[in-house]
Amino acid sequence: MFYAAITPLLPGYTADLGLSKTEAGVLSASYAAGTLIGTFPGAWFAARAGVRRAVLTGLALMSASGVVFAFAEQIALLDAARFLQGVGGAFSWIGGLAWLVSATPVSRRGELIGSALAAAIFGVLMGPVIGGIATATGPEPVFSSAALLGLALAGWTRLTPAPGPAAFPGWARIRRALTGARVRAGFWFVMLPAVFSGVIWVLVPLRLDALGAGGLAIGAVFLVSALVEGAASPVFGRLSDRRGRIWPIRIGLVAAAVTSTVMPLPETVLLAGAAVVVAGLALGFCWTPAMALLSDAVESEDVDQWLAFALVNLAWAGGQVLGGSGGGGLADRSSDAVTYGVVAALLALTAAVLVGRRGREPARARLAGT
Repeated sequence: MFYAAITPLLPGYTADLGLSKTEAGVLSASYAAGTLIGTFPGAWFAARAGVRRAVLTGLALMSASGVVFAFAEQIALLDAARFLQGVGGAFSWIGGLAWLVSATPVSRRGELIGSALAAAIFGVLMGPVIGGIATATGPEPVFSSAALLGLALAGWTRLTPAPGPAAFPGWARIRRALTGARVRAGFWFVMLPAVFSGVIWVLVPLRLDALGAGGLAIGAVFLVSALVEGAASPVFGRLSDRRGRIWPIRIGLVAAAVTSTVMPLPETVLLAGAAVVVAGLALGFCWTPAMALLSDAVESEDVDQWLAFALVNLAWAGGQVLGGSGGGGLADRSSDAVTYGVVAALLALTAAVLVGRRGREPARARLAGT
């Protein structure tokens, strides 16, 4: 929710503070940068102190930094507050997902991860709504109220039964897991769609603003996109449980490549918004199966799930930072079309590699999604 709330606010901050696309990209990507930096501390903390304490720490960080963001008026302070929100998100995400997966049978792992992702997407769905309201009322009451909600969730977390800390597996086993082919593939399948998403979160609000959309309209576009993606994520998870992890990822990569190619073309708010919705659906095809693939791969190396979701955090945050900051900078120096074209080429190349490998896979491997 905190991550996505910036979307309808971004044009206003750009105008009020005189930001370039590069600076707007840094503000948007600061949350993901915090998630990136907070991933390994969050994973270490979840492994040593347990998943409940990791979630509580994350909620406390997000609530406190939300209050700072509500009242900040300098770009450096806004960047710093979003960065700390991202650190809190890293702790919460690693602890929360490891907590969930540890209580679920492997045969339903993809479906559960899809449902958890749908819950996260609900936050993304509410984020632009909150940001849109903040454009009308000011950020102070909106973000202060959201911080209070975080504290209420912390109280609920303290009352919920949770597993205790597991034995640390040792660095040798962790290194072996990190070098596995399935782990590296799953990492890339999370990161690459995140690059596309990061580009969208920066360039689309500015494009919609240039086409005449206001803050509430921009928020509505991303709300519909998140609603569609969130509703579909459990379906993608069940599909990956039944058909293997790779099959839906192929579909998502191809669809995302096509969508990225056409993203800079629409000349109306309606068509640009429709492209965002299609892009969200394509990303959903990739993310849920890729997260399940990482979870499977880490478990096969006899390492607890905190490592899997630390890698999910790292891949997602790295992609968001690269897409948000790098994509905004590239668009500043060239054009939006060039940025979208580079992303489309990466997506298409990855899809081509997967299609090329399919014929060389044995049937059992294809059914297992490896």
